[in-house]
Amino acid sequence: MSTKLRDVLMEMLNNHCGVTRDARGVVHVAICNASPLNILGSPVTDAVREGLQTLATARSIRVVVLRGQSEKSMIGGADIKEMAKLDQKSAEAFISRLRDLCEAVRQFPAPVIARMPGWCLGGGLEVAAACDFRIAAHDAHFGMPEVRVGIPSVIHAALLPRLIGWARARWLVMTAENIDAPTALAWGLVDKVAPDGGLDAEVEHVVKALLECGPEALRSQKALLRQWEELPLTESVNLSVKVFGESFLTDEPTRLMGAFVNRKR
Repeated sequence: MSTKLRDVLMEMLNNHCGVTRDARGVVHVAICNASPLNILGSPVTDAVREGLQTLATARSIRVVVLRGQSEKSMIGGADIKEMAKLDQKSAEAFISRLRDLCEAVRQFPAPVIARMPGWCLGGGLEVAAACDFRIAAHDAHFGMPEVRVGIPSVIHAALLPRLIGWARARWLVMTAENIDAPTALAWGLVDKVAPDGGLDAEVEHVVKALLECGPEALRSQKALLRQWEELPLTESVNLSVKVFGESFLTDEPTRLMGAFVNRKR
């Protein structure tokens, strides 16, 4: 897919959430009309969440690629101009909206890939952390700048210690210093860094790998991973037994194992 969304036909689910679909069941979800840096104000946050919740009901969707309309960022962060006017009550409402968007990403039934050019900061990095895979451009930059503007990093910043460890998460949220793409890769914050001009090719590589897997098995695997994040080890192990058995209620094990057994050697 071209990096220029204007070159492809995009369906607008609402004013801030556009989608493109292909015959494989791959859906690109674009954050639209949100400034050149794809900033999350309350209307944008609500609209993108609503779009994702609508798409989540479609079992034909096999992979989602989450992106910004602009190539300057995936999401440049939450709207500072809006936040500067908040009080305690409205601040809690604002951050609850962002929490709900992150959860819509995290709980989406199919795999979600974050396509990350340019800047990904604050609330944008929290949204990216809620994705299953993070693919960055070679010149991307990442950071959690909240403490520099007088607020803590909250909600899905809590995923960062799980992704990159406590020391590196502490560095991001307490120094507010940005890191570049090679550092993010070394830390485990992103999964792949694309060469110059190769972001879409790298995203497509991951898409193709996911499409080679059983779609129902992938949905079950993602749901298990989310539960493993929350549960103690023994409970996670025992929970998996039932999920494994239930996979045989579909035709995927018979069909895909049969194809593996009967492949040409």
